[in-house]
Amino acid sequence: MKDQLSIKVTIAGRIYPLTIERLEEENVRKAVKLINEKVSEYQRSFNDKDTQDFLVMTCLPYVTQSLELQRTIQRDDKSVLDRLEKIDKAISAELVKE
Repeated sequence: MKDQLSIKVTIAGRIYPLTIERLEEENVRKAVKLINEKVSEYQRSFNDKDTQDFLVMTCLPYVTQSLELQRTIQRDDKSVLDRLEKIDKAISAELVKE
C-alpha cells in the first residue's frame, strides 16, 4: 500500500479533505497557495463576479498550459520513436549485409 496522507486544504474559502500520496503533499500545498493567490488577485480586480467565476478564471490558464505540455510531449515522443525506427532500420540493414 502506498504511503497516503489525509489533509484538509482551503481553496477560495472552502475546506476540502483530500487523501494524497505523502510525496505529493508539497506540490498540493503549493498548488493551493497559487490558486488562492490568483483568486484573491481576481477578487481585487473584478468586484462584480462570484467565487466560482474567479476559480474558473484561475483554472483556465493552467489547464490550457497542461494541454499544451501534453501536446509537446506527444510530439516529442513521436519524434523519438521516428528516430528509433530509423536507427533500427539502419542496424537491420547492416546486419543483413554481414
